[in-house]
Amino acid sequence: MSGKKIICRCNDVTVEGVERLIDSGITDIEEIKRLLRIGMGPCQGRTCIPIVISILARKTGKRQEDIPLPKSRVPIMPVRVEVLVGGADE
Repeated sequence: MSGKKIICRCNDVTVEGVERLIDSGITDIEEIKRLLRIGMGPCQGRTCIPIVISILARKTGKRQEDIPLPKSRVPIMPVRVEVLVGGADE
């Protein structure tokens, strides 16, 4: 085991990676999302977004409630490709 603390299994993002960005001055959740791709994997951020918000709150001194959730983009829940292209019965 490498000792990495993975917080986003979909995109292999670590606690250390998030903290490094925050320490470099990036404290906007949308920018963190774009740079690390949190919330963009198959789980759509169900696990990693709350963890990143808690790290951001701890590192910046903000309350978790004051950090807005990143914007959701469609589809906001995983769907099969066949549904999108019309190849599956709905």
